[in-house]
Amino acid sequence: MEPFIYCENVTYTYPEAHAPALADVTLEIERGEFVLFMGPSGSGKSTMLRCFNGLVPHFTGGAIQGHVRVAGADPLRAGPQELSRIVGFVFQDPEAQFVMDRVEDEIAFGLENAAVPPEEMRHRVEALLAQMGLSALRDRPLETLSGGERQRVAIAAALVLRPQVLALDEPTSQLDPHSAQEVLQAVVRLNREDGLTVLLAEHRLERILPYVDRIVYLPGPGRPVVSGPPCDVLRFVDIELTPPLVTLGKALGWEPLPLTLAEGRRFARRVIPSPLPRHASRPPSRRTPPVLWVEDLSVSYRETPVLRAASLSVGSGELVALMGRNGAGKTTLLRAIVGLLPPHARQGRIWLNGERLDDWHTAEICRRVGYLPQEPDALLFADTVADELWVTLRNHGLASNPPISPPELLDRLGLRVQATAYPRDLSIGQRQRVALGAVTVTRPRLLLLDEPTRGLDYPAKRALGHLLRAWQREGSGVLLVTHDVELVAQIADRVVLLEGGRVLADGPPDAVLTSADIGPFAPQVAQVFPGSGWLTAEDVLRGVEKGK
Repeated sequence: MEPFIYCENVTYTYPEAHAPALADVTLEIERGEFVLFMGPSGSGKSTMLRCFNGLVPHFTGGAIQGHVRVAGADPLRAGPQELSRIVGFVFQDPEAQFVMDRVEDEIAFGLENAAVPPEEMRHRVEALLAQMGLSALRDRPLETLSGGERQRVAIAAALVLRPQVLALDEPTSQLDPHSAQEVLQAVVRLNREDGLTVLLAEHRLERILPYVDRIVYLPGPGRPVVSGPPCDVLRFVDIELTPPLVTLGKALGWEPLPLTLAEGRRFARRVIPSPLPRHASRPPSRRTPPVLWVEDLSVSYRETPVLRAASLSVGSGELVALMGRNGAGKTTLLRAIVGLLPPHARQGRIWLNGERLDDWHTAEICRRVGYLPQEPDALLFADTVADELWVTLRNHGLASNPPISPPELLDRLGLRVQATAYPRDLSIGQRQRVALGAVTVTRPRLLLLDEPTRGLDYPAKRALGHLLRAWQREGSGVLLVTHDVELVAQIADRVVLLEGGRVLADGPPDAVLTSADIGPFAPQVAQVFPGSGWLTAEDVLRGVEKGK
């Protein structure tokens, strides 16, 4: 009997690429499985998902060999129009696939295109609104929704044709821990209760592992695909690609490898913590005059308050992580700093290196501040990666004497091989790094980074951390907006937590990230070893060694 989904000897190369994105991939997936596709950035996870609904090669072009079958259909022959009834697809960026303005209209759009009768259309839309917890939002404009709500709308729109497979490409990459849980629980219900086959590519494995039946590990060029139960596959995975709990399990010999916090706590009882002195898990931030000072900043959109008298500072050489739920006001705060909000929309005071920014234009501020927005494509204009950096230098009058040479910066960003590539052809993680290079090539004293780890695997995030540390040592202050609590645990000097537009907490990571009411914003290690002062796997291993 033919497997529900299978690939046989699939090799695919993008147009004008020098090497295949997928090489001789063979695997089988059974109906009703929840399958996680994991691997380093650029290993072909997104490409693999696109093979299942015909986007590869019908939309992307390129050369493909081998065979693919999904529920009896051949995506390589049929293409995405026919496969949309079998495979519902949700992209990394849900906004990119929205075509309507309202929630209900967006969900109904696919049914209208398929000429579904109005009565059946209403029934299906009502059922999906209820199933995805969107009934109260049916009349809301999509632009007013939080990140988690948009993801659920995108999933509902993908399910409206009643596909047999749901494919999701990094569905939690833009979501705070609470919103990520909401989306994942909705997907798990569809899998467990309705028998929907779920195929999911993700880098933040700590969020996903408790739910999956199987892992397909794509290790990259020249290495075979590994497929099987999570604990079995994770033994083959490079330790650099595993989340903290699994990293600890491998290092300390825990068997079977813990995938959930509950499993980790059972093993943790065997470890006698050697508590660190309060705030000693990180070196104290240097007491320097602030590069940035924000005082009593309030912002309203259409008379709706978004920020409420928020105050914070960033010192020279200090990395401050700004965290909070989707819609808490983090991006709004960055936009206010660089002057992207009209003066009448905000109140409060902002200083940069001791100068008030009240009457400064955005272009003037951005000569001194490196600002990386959530959408990297907003900063990409040139024909090659290297040219993106040179364009910035020319715009700032620095092309004849760059503060850092573009080739050196591309090396630091791991983009030397892509120097001549067209930026918009790169993966979202690579585009993030190109945009980061474009805003840092002038060596600004202050960096404002809005979710820069989107699309990055664990090694790429560590490399970003090392790069930011190097810039800190050279005197740059960094204000980092992120939902990645594990990254914050590793690199932040201070954490500012926003809730409802107000600053709820401001302090060292081992104080803020371990407080009793932090909930899902606490890193895995802090939840497994409460009261120890440990935040990372490295903290635990040092503490265990110290206690011997």
